[in-house]
Parts: sequence; C-alpha cells; structure tokens
Amino acid sequence: MKISEMAQKVKEASIKLSAIDGDTKNKALLSIAALLADKKEEVIRANEIDLENARKESLPAPLMKRLTFNEAKIDDVIEGINSLAELEEPVGKTLLSTELDDGLELYKVTCPIGVIGIIFESRPDALVQISTLCLKSGNGVLLKGGSEARETNRALAEIIIEATVKAGIPGDWIKLLETRADVNEMLKMDEYIDLLIPRGSNEFVRNIMDNSRIPVMGHADGICHCYVDEAADIASAVSIVNDSKTQYVAVCNALETLLVHEGVAPVFLPELKSKLDKKNVELLGCPRTCAIIPAAPADEKDWATEYLDYKLSIKLVGGIDEAIDHINSYGSGHTDSIITADRQKAACFMALVDSGNVLWNCSTRFSDGFRYGFGAEVGISTGKLHARGPVGLEGLLSYKYLLIGNGHIVEDYSSKKKTFKHRSLNKRFNI
Repeated sequence: MKISEMAQKVKEASIKLSAIDGDTKNKALLSIAALLADKKEEVIRANEIDLENARKESLPAPLMKRLTFNEAKIDDVIEGINSLAELEEPVGKTLLSTELDDGLELYKVTCPIGVIGIIFESRPDALVQISTLCLKSGNGVLLKGGSEARETNRALAEIIIEATVKAGIPGDWIKLLETRADVNEMLKMDEYIDLLIPRGSNEFVRNIMDNSRIPVMGHADGICHCYVDEAADIASAVSIVNDSKTQYVAVCNALETLLVHEGVAPVFLPELKSKLDKKNVELLGCPRTCAIIPAAPADEKDWATEYLDYKLSIKLVGGIDEAIDHINSYGSGHTDSIITADRQKAACFMALVDSGNVLWNCSTRFSDGFRYGFGAEVGISTGKLHARGPVGLEGLLSYKYLLIGNGHIVEDYSSKKKTFKHRSLNKRFNI
C-alpha cells in the first residue's frame, strides 16, 4: 500500500475516532495493556533479534540502551498505559462558555488535532507511549520507528492493532511505516497529516523541520544544566547531580553541563567526583575546575554538546547571573535545575531561565510526562507555541468554537437592533 493511501485511511479513521466515547477508548487502552502482558515473551524475543542485529552493526552503546526492551521496560510501559486510562477524558472539555445574546451561546471545546505523524529512533517504548496517548486523545497516528527496532516495533504494532480493534476502535487509526523512503513520502503528506513529532538526534530533527510543510513539534537537543549555588546543601547537591547525570544517561533530560558557584566548588567538587567515579563518568572542566579535581580540559564546543553518555562538562561561575547567562546562551531550552537553599535565588532562576522545564532542588530526570502525571508523553517540546515541555494529552489536543443560535443573524447587530451581552455562562457544552 502506498504511503498516501495509508495516510488517507488513517485520516478517515481519525474522524471516526474523534467521536468515540471515553469509556470505549479506556477499554481499548486496558486491552492493550493486558495483551502486552500476555505476549511479553513474544515481544522480548523480537527485541533480542533487533539487539543481535544491532551488535553486528556496532550500534553505539547509548542507542543500544535505548533499543533494549526488556521485562522491566515492558512493565513500566504497562503501568503507564493503566495510568493513562485512569485520567479524565480530554476530548470535549469546555474551555469557555459565553452568552453572546439571549439564545446565542458560544462554547470553546477541546478536540483532537487529527492525524499525528511520529518519527522516532531506537526506543520501542516510545511506540507504545505515543500510540496510547494518540488513542486517548482521539488522534490517528502514523508511526515510523528506527530500522534498528524493526522486529520489536512490528510485534508491538500488531498487539496494539489487535487489542484496539477488539475494543471497537476503527482498525486504520494506526499505521506503522518502516523504510527511510517512507519518511520522505510522509513529509509530503500535508493533505492528511496535521502534525509531525520527530524524536531523535539534532541533525535528524533539523532535517525533518527543513523538509516538510507540516507543522513540527519537538526538540533538537537536550543540553540540560544543573547550577549548584553557594547556598546549596552539599550532600543534597551531590545526590541530585549524580541522579541527573547517571540515573539514565541516554535520554534527553539527562544532565550534560554542571555549573558550580566558585565559592562552594573546593568542597563540592571532590565529593561529587568521588560519587561519579563509581559510575565511571568522564569529567571535562574549565581551567578552574581542573585546578580542583582531575578532569580533561573542556572547550567551547563542550558547553553546546549533548553527550548522551557517561560524560559531564563542568564550569565554575561567579554567581547566579553568570549561570543564567550561560544556560540561556548554550542551553537548548529543555530542562535546567538550580540547587540552593536560597528561595529568592531560586525564584530568580526559575523566572529568568528560558526553558520548558525549570526545576529547584531536584533532578533534571523528573522532566518527563509519566512523572508529571500525564500518563506518558509523545516527546518534549522546546518550542513556545501550542505545547511546551513534556507533551502529554493536552499537547495532542486543539479546540473548536461551537455556536448555538435560534435564528440569529448578524444584520440585527450591525443595524443596532440588538446588542451583544458577552456574559460568561460557566457551563459545560451540551446539546
């Protein structure tokens, strides 16, 4: 089947899906979770094939880690699906209700975007998270995963389709694409696809943005920072930085550059190095950092690098203003954290750092849709229009205006025969 035909079928199914009630969608979600649990071993076997092929092709270690879809990750995905099913129905929520005049009522109501095109690399769990979020929000979806995860993605897509069809969802609401040529064709499908969400490297995302007329939501880099202030609790700072860097290095919300106030550096850095040495983290530092702890010299490009590995660049700063300037200059607008006991400094940092996620006294790894209570996420957006930060259900919704009248015509208002009231109704749309 041609990509255009697949996209057209998803478009047609998405219109039907947009009107399906929340109970049916939740039933479908629980069906996916149950079938995924039943076929866990089948999925793991498919993933082992992908991993073996990846080893033969010498796939880099961070990508190998993302590609791995073991029992623990499957259990996490199932937990996420169950959590998503428990969230309130997002479609059809009344955002505004206004009485324009007697018997003339205006409502602003949430609705699905339509068809979402998702292009992602390596991570099979992303396929499940994305598709279930699209289902809950009433969107059709075209999925293009990395070729390195082909067998795992096929197994997961088959499970999702089987489970949702049994639950009464139109079978064409989701389609899986597999070749690089498919991506090129997908980028031309602005007639059918309403939004593209790419997840991958900087170069990959930029290429998508440069080669499609379809709106794109996402982020190119995850250059995340922690700033350890002079008023930070040292033990807490060591713990937070260690978690931000090493809890899972191959993800976009892992710490890449650490900024440390010069006044606390002589005490903090040796303790941090002792902790990071246990995880074999390679340290790169500015000259003043290297004078305190053993580290390789960092250069300008390190401040703008997303390592996605056990590697951390460290820079000493004179204060919070210098830290904020550095983050806004070199950061990617993803996630940045301040560690301090000074509430005023924290407030300043959170107001002036221009990122989608700004944190105080906690790990950068918290910037995640599941941890935020969104059920899951389709990705993290560093843009400022429509959606920002972890994109969950709300980011996959648009809205429409619904106006109910009773023979009303504009001429009556143009001629001043009638006047508008514009009175808030504070009521839910219902016919």
